[in-house]
Amino acid sequence: MHKQLLLLSLLSLITVLASQQAMAADSGSALKADSLRVEPYNDAKTVGNLTRGDTVEIITKKGAWLQVKTKKSTGWVRLLSVKRGASSTANNAKGVLDVVSGRAGTGQVVSTTGVRGLSAEELKAAKFNEDEMVGLESYTQSTVEAKKFADAGKLQATKFSYFTNKGAQ
Repeated sequence: MHKQLLLLSLLSLITVLASQQAMAADSGSALKADSLRVEPYNDAKTVGNLTRGDTVEIITKKGAWLQVKTKKSTGWVRLLSVKRGASSTANNAKGVLDVVSGRAGTGQVVSTTGVRGLSAEELKAAKFNEDEMVGLESYTQSTVEAKKFADAGKLQATKFSYFTNKGAQ
């Protein structure tokens, strides 16, 4: 009887510890400087700022936004501004590429369909936002910067012949 009680207590303890581990928030680091907002919207009031490399605690996710807690404040930040996992202040383009490609996090995602982080309802309700397009265009890199990036990663160009559809009219 004593062994059964001990075994039951041990199983209960393991269950409690496992549930606490599952409930623990993810950690991450800021991939770039960004604003923390009161709500998950671009026009929401700013409550703080992230600096590249800042460690964050990821509280929850809503669409393309993450609610995070920093040492100074708590707020919402764009999903692509945060890398899940340990903080890194190194100039690591791989982290950005992992987030964009969907390979960040578990490492098991190799392809996605649709838009990552958005539900079907959010996609249907989407509206064109010219200010966001201007913001996206600000990330454009010059040919020289792209060449430096490729050289740093030891990437090499590969030429492909164009495919032709001989049966097309």
